Amino acid sequence: MSAYILYYAPDNASLIIRLALEELHVPYTLSLVDRRQGAQHGAAYKSINPVGRIPALETADGPMFETAAIGLWLSDRHRDHVRLSPATDAPERGRFLSWLFFLSNTVHAELRSLFYPHLVAGQTASAQAALSQQTRISLNQHFQVLNDRYAENRQEADAPLSLCDLYLAVLLRWPALYPMDADRGWFDLTRWPALLDLARRVEARDSAALVAQAEGLGPTPFSSPSLPNPPEGSAV
Repeated sequence: MSAYILYYAPDNASLIIRLALEELHVPYTLSLVDRRQGAQHGAAYKSINPVGRIPALETADGPMFETAAIGLWLSDRHRDHVRLSPATDAPERGRFLSWLFFLSNTVHAELRSLFYPHLVAGQTASAQAALSQQTRISLNQHFQVLNDRYAENRQEADAPLSLCDLYLAVLLRWPALYPMDADRGWFDLTRWPALLDLARRVEARDSAALVAQAEGLGPTPFSSPSLPNPPEGSAV
């Protein structure tokens, strides 16, 4: 029996954790959080994740939530064969944590503001539009910083991946697709060739291909994404 249950919805932040679990070769089972029914806001799911967001991970030590926390915990616990994170006493650990939490606390958080501007700006259309415009500018700057970082530390196609690589690949997918009813022309991955290389490197992995097929994400889920066609559940 699997030690882990991943509470997921297709093409949600659970995708990051699912990629990590596959890379780590850790057995797990899935529990769909049905967004069409608003299950993430229901009492049953909130008993696992009181914040009501996806993902959550049920472990032998109790439930966990927050994507970066789950990913880091898994990476540190399962490092016998695959190392998605530096050891706690490694010289590069601090820099790794800085980039991981930049992805989580800054890039991911600002993407969430772009997708759900009403949660930050309220219901006024003009306030939402102003927030979205500023967020696009800010995200462009963040992706340029990340592109510069990856250009300076370019990896071979078969080099080991890190948790940051997996996290960023997913973050590069979403702005090409969402919000579905908004202008997405501001985002063009070809402007950042080092990030495009990363997206291709991640999606070429057997683990990523397996997850992409399972969630209906298409053959190029990170470098040239298409809207998901999952066999169960809904991305939005």
